[in-house]
Amino acid sequence: MNYGPMDLLGNIGVVGLVFTYLMLQLNKLSSDGLAYSLLNAISAGLIVASLLFNFNLSALLVEVFWVLISCLGIYRYFRLKSLRSETLDG
Repeated sequence: MNYGPMDLLGNIGVVGLVFTYLMLQLNKLSSDGLAYSLLNAISAGLIVASLLFNFNLSALLVEVFWVLISCLGIYRYFRLKSLRSETLDG
């Protein structure tokens, strides 16, 4: 097995996902916070990038959905932040 730069990216993504989940379980991150969704999206995105070079359909599908769901969390964070500021201003 050759270990290349894309393998390294994928491994960084895996460490990022595990770290993010650990921080959630230790109550260091909130599941509705921006950091949680950003870390998940970035980490899963790194895994997706590595899978494009060493293809595995099942893993790719899981990670693509992980990115999409994390993007939903990012959207919800900014949408709720916007609604809160409108409430305070109005």
